[in-house]
Amino acid sequence: MTASGAHRPSGPFREGDRVQLTGPKGRLHTVTLREDGELHTHHGVLRHRDLIGLPDGSVAANSSGHEYLALRPLLKDFAMSMPRGAAIVYPKDAAQIVMQADVFPGATVVEAGVGSGALSLSLLRAVGPAGKLVSFERREDFAEVARGNVATFFGEQPDTWDVVVGDLVEQLPSALPAGSVDRVVLDMLAPWECIDVVADALTPGGVVLCYIATATQLSRVAEYIRNTGLFTDPDASETMVRGWHVEGLAVRPDHRMVAHTGFLLTARRLAPGTIAPQVKRRASKSSYGDDDVEQWTPGAVGDREITDKNLRKRAREAARAAEGARIATASRESEHPTE
Repeated sequence: MTASGAHRPSGPFREGDRVQLTGPKGRLHTVTLREDGELHTHHGVLRHRDLIGLPDGSVAANSSGHEYLALRPLLKDFAMSMPRGAAIVYPKDAAQIVMQADVFPGATVVEAGVGSGALSLSLLRAVGPAGKLVSFERREDFAEVARGNVATFFGEQPDTWDVVVGDLVEQLPSALPAGSVDRVVLDMLAPWECIDVVADALTPGGVVLCYIATATQLSRVAEYIRNTGLFTDPDASETMVRGWHVEGLAVRPDHRMVAHTGFLLTARRLAPGTIAPQVKRRASKSSYGDDDVEQWTPGAVGDREITDKNLRKRAREAARAAEGARIATASRESEHPTE
């Protein structure tokens, strides 16, 4: 199956489908439908079999009469509710990455690291059936969670996606020919360590995009890219999304918002031998050592790392969800063998 959406996420609910349920007080529950499955809450029990066969966007009542709205999750819903090994790239950033890196149908894209697969989903949709996504991940356990999540969303692992377990610097030169990559997305602690090998892999005019958490990392990778002389001057931004409460004349911003999650930095590969026009700027401190970076690592600023026990649990959840998606896909194909 390709990433073009060969199976349409529509039609009546089937066993194995991922379904998002909105309860009486607006609380969301995401389940994989099983013939004998049940959703237990303090409001009662909702049997999965009461949902199987209903069209998308239906309402079903549980044992206590409480009603639940059932919808197939959108990509942004799925990304926020799927099992996580590593922290995910939020939908607001994934959308900007696809746009700012100009990921187009048919593109050859490199991603590192894959994390839990949230960004991989958006990139696979963007490259389409004629493109290729090669994702590098140092940790096999993270790659396992990502494979399960992607297979759950698409029904099986797309044939437009390769996952390479290993270090990008070591593996990229042998994985893809030099000058053959259109876009590179780096989501890692020290992206400057990969810039040289990325420059060799990118085609002239290709885009490198770095997704980074802290201002110190942002500054260091920007200066490294400038000093190579192989790219255009880097451009940096962050995206903040503020929701609004709209009910009659009660129109106001939400009390909470999704503010800073990460910086996006982009630059384009120059043609070999090209020297870009010098950009005039004020002098500033541009030298960094390992001590500077260590002060701003995720651990140093208080981010928690997932335990091995929890990671194994997430991997099992992702595998179960992927198996359910394969069952639902097989059901669709048996009902519509010519599609």
